[in-house]
Amino acid sequence: MEELDATDRRILDLLQVDASLSLADIAERVHLSTNACWNRIRRLESSGVIRQRVALLDAAKIGVGQTIFVLVRAAEHSEEWFENFSSIIKSMPAVVEFHRTSGEIDYIFKVQVPDAAHYDEIYKTLIRSARCAGISGVFSMEVLKQTTALPLPEAARGTEGR
Repeated sequence: MEELDATDRRILDLLQVDASLSLADIAERVHLSTNACWNRIRRLESSGVIRQRVALLDAAKIGVGQTIFVLVRAAEHSEEWFENFSSIIKSMPAVVEFHRTSGEIDYIFKVQVPDAAHYDEIYKTLIRSARCAGISGVFSMEVLKQTTALPLPEAARGTEGR
């Protein structure tokens, strides 16, 4: 784990809320010179703490507003099965998250699609391509909270409502 001081955490907090902030604005808010602030941001990027900077899109406005969480129980637990299943899931553009889990469910992945018919195509691909003991899709009815910001100890206080 990377050692982060309070200034690093504040920079990260600001960037998580709005990565388009100017360097001068960030530096002013964390009480650093622009050069010192830039050096910290570059260090956080080179160490991998900041993985990338992206634009967040509105799924509904681009036609993929239906969120479905897919729960999969594996038919077997071999390396060969995992490699096949993993490559199938990773090749699907509609899959935006993919997790191996503990408990009764072995894998959970999140898909963004226009509608149920598009999810059905994903389902049919899975049953044709990978032996699964069970596949179920849970359709999201309403988003009650959604954030890409990770909690930052100490820096997270006072950032409610982002």
